This record gives sequence, structure tokens and C-alpha cells, in this order.
Amino acid sequence: MDKFIEISDSLSENKSNIEETLANCDDLLLYPWHYGPELKYRAFSVYLGTLVQDKQKNYMKQSMQDLVSHEIGQATEPTPEDVIHFFNQNGVSDQNALLIDQFDDAVAKILSGHVVIFFDFWNKAIAFNDLSINKRQVTEPATESVVKGPRESTIEQLDINIGLLRVRLQNPRFKIEKLKTGGETKTEIAYGYLEGKVDSETLAEFKRRIEYAKQFEILETAYIEELIEDSKASPFPQYRYTERPDVAVAALLQGKIVVLVQGTGSILICPGLFTEFFQSSEDYYQRTLFSSLIRFLRVITFFLALLLPSLYIALTTFHTELIPTNLLMAIIDTREGLPLPAFLEAVIMVFLFEVLREAGIRLPQPIGSAISIVGALIIGEAAISANITSPLMVIIVALTGIASFSIPQYNIAIPLRILQIPMMIFSATLGGFGIMVFLLIVLLHLANLRSLGQPYFSPLTPLQPKQLLDVFVRRPQKWVSYSNDHTPGKPSLYKHYKRLKRR
Repeated sequence: MDKFIEISDSLSENKSNIEETLANCDDLLLYPWHYGPELKYRAFSVYLGTLVQDKQKNYMKQSMQDLVSHEIGQATEPTPEDVIHFFNQNGVSDQNALLIDQFDDAVAKILSGHVVIFFDFWNKAIAFNDLSINKRQVTEPATESVVKGPRESTIEQLDINIGLLRVRLQNPRFKIEKLKTGGETKTEIAYGYLEGKVDSETLAEFKRRIEYAKQFEILETAYIEELIEDSKASPFPQYRYTERPDVAVAALLQGKIVVLVQGTGSILICPGLFTEFFQSSEDYYQRTLFSSLIRFLRVITFFLALLLPSLYIALTTFHTELIPTNLLMAIIDTREGLPLPAFLEAVIMVFLFEVLREAGIRLPQPIGSAISIVGALIIGEAAISANITSPLMVIIVALTGIASFSIPQYNIAIPLRILQIPMMIFSATLGGFGIMVFLLIVLLHLANLRSLGQPYFSPLTPLQPKQLLDVFVRRPQKWVSYSNDHTPGKPSLYKHYKRLKRR
């Protein structure tokens, strides 16, 4: 295809080039037709029948409508000279059509669901967009369900997803830029930002990285995440995902950059900070006090999911003096006759729980949840009966798994699963001191990690006191600045509210 740079003015040559370039494509449909006095002039329409399914539209007549109505008059047969002069001067009026003069552009349009019309004696073609494939309807988000709030989810169509954002953020400063990847797929990517809100250095760094990423094959937003992230060795995600347009718009208002990819319903939010993974869109749809309590609960469950098995190992192996006597006697009774130490017992149960969780995800939805629940009950009861584990260990592992499910963002629960085993090794080796050492290592890693150049642990480090109010608790709405004027020194909405209240 690369050797054909420009469209030829010979219809037969263009037809041969199309057939050669798209050889062995059985869904390629090519229809010759005639026009002009005595129908002596030739043209042909070409498209892929698997992409263009509305075969009732007559693009031959549509392509001539402007010419007949505005140039040569009704009941007058057009000639190739009329076609060339009119369309070169005026283009085409249909918003889904455009003129192209490069052969590789014509092939790209055919492959993207356009009907392309070639005329004899003219070195250009007209392409009509008529992509017609079955699309998933806008439904409720599958991974971010809420009790109160919007219930729209993004889908696999890029333009529809952009429209869902546009209808919520009707602002001329909301910019959308598109690009196409290299390689074989030619996937269309779009990224958006709110001009004036986004940090200019962060935006410049993002554009540099996305230019690097676009040379690779991109099929999903996760491909972009891997290509532009700061640290590939870190278990912690450096970007957030969402299927909710309201969450994406809220991120734009906070100065974030959103990335959308044709063919996937996930929106990538850049940069993603550690504290943001504990926030849910429903936090801002409930009352402040309740939302703050729930968010604080998520922080507690994060540490429970990370520390609970390790604390059990450390307390039962090294620090039995810290356990109340009655509880210690109960633990000793449950562990009597067990052949394995607490560390191996915990590793086995965590491993079995992860297997059940993965099986529940991969199995068909109607039976996945049933298998995971029944499997956990059967395996837990069987392990206790066989004296492989104690009932308390089953409870601890179950609580650990449930705690990880309470975190809104799925990808922040993944590092918890990765870090559990190393932390249990430290606790089995050094007890409570080992847990402290491991937590210090994780804390130092988080403090040094960057997301698109920004500190990952912000606003905790470097400390930003004004932003701490919306980290562990939810900030009241009246304290949020909705001003579109970013002139330094302009008072926020809340300051304006207080000034009016004093009057």
C-alpha cells in the first residue's frame, strides 16, 4: 500500500490498486456505476460489508446532489469536468463525508467503515462515513455501582464516550485532542483536559509520553498505562480507571488528564495519587458526615487487608504476652494438633483464597459467585476437619479478603495481594519488628514514587495542609471552589458565601 502515494485519475488503475491492497478480503464490496449523458462516464463505490451494513443508502445519488442542485441545474447530466470543478471548489456538504487525495487515506477510510467513491478522470475520491456495527448501549457501570447518583457508564465507542463527558462539562476550555497509534491496529486515542486547571508542566510531560506510546500497538487503556507510568517495578498503580463519566469530569475539574481509547470503556485518569484510590463518586452524593465515616472505614480496611495475617503470625509466634489470657488459651486449643506453624498455615489459606477468588472471576457470571462462596465454605470446613488449619485462621483470611473488597478502586487492592506474602515472611522472621521494618520500606517507596512526575503520596508528602481535608474525610461542598477564573487571589465560592452571610 505504501507505494501508492496519490490517487490516480485512471479509474481502472484505482480499482486494481484497491483489489491488490485488499486482496483476500472476502467482505470487500466494489460496485461499478455510471453517470452523465447516456451514462457513459464511470465510477465505483467500495466498502467493507462487515462494517457498512446499511446497503439501502444510495451514495451515488448523494454524491451528485450538490452538483446538480447548485452548479449545473436540475435535469442536466453532469460530466467529469463538472464533478472535478464543483467538488474541488466546494467540497461536500454532508458532515459525514470528505475529499481525499491520498491512496493510503482511501484504504484507511475503507477499513474504518467508510464508503469511498472513485471517479474516472479525477485523482480524488469522496469518502462517506457509514460505520454500522452493533454497539453496547449505555448502561449502569459494572465495577463502580452506587446507591445514589448517575448510572451511566462509558462504552466501547470513543465518540459516544467523549459526548458523555461533553454534556457534563459544557466549557470551551475542555480540550479534546486525538491521535492514532502506529503499527497494525491504527487505534484512535483521545485525551482531554481542562485548560487553566491542568498543570502546564504535567500536561507537557504527558504529551511527551503519549507521543512515545502511540508508536506501539494499543488495544486498551491498560496498554497506555504500562507505557507511560513512572515506575514499572512498583506494585502500586500510578493511574486510576473509571467507567463513570461523572468521575471523569470530577477529575478534569481537579486538573487531571483523561485518556480514552476506541474499543474500550475504561477511562484512564492521569496522574493518580495514593489517597485518591480510597475515594468513591458516591462520597459526594451522600451527606458529609456519613461519607467521611465511610471513607475513613476504607482506610482502616486497607490496613486490615495488608496487616491482619501478619499480625496473627507475629502475635502467636513472638508476642504471646500481648494476647489476653482467655483469648490465648482459646487460640492454643484451636491450634492443638496442627502439624504446620502459623506462617505456613497462613500461606496455604491465603493461596487457597486467591485461587477461589480468581476462579470466581473467570467462571461465567451465573455460577462464578456460587462456586466461590460454596468453595470457600467447603474448603474451609474440610481444612479444619483435616487439622490443616485452625478456625481462627479461616476467619482471619476471610476478613482479609472482605476488607480488600471494600476499597472502591480494584487496582489498589492488587498490591495488597502482592505484599501479603513478603509481609508474612518478615513477621514470621522478626515478629512485630519485622512488620515495622516492612511498613517502613513500603512507606519510603510510596514517598519516593511519582505519578506523571507528581509526588504519589501527595498531599501527605510533601505536606499540603489545605488539601488534607479531602483525604481521609470528605470535604463539604460549600468549601469547594467552582470558580472558572483562575486569576491568583480571586476568592473561592465559600469565601464569597461567608462574605454574603456576614452582610
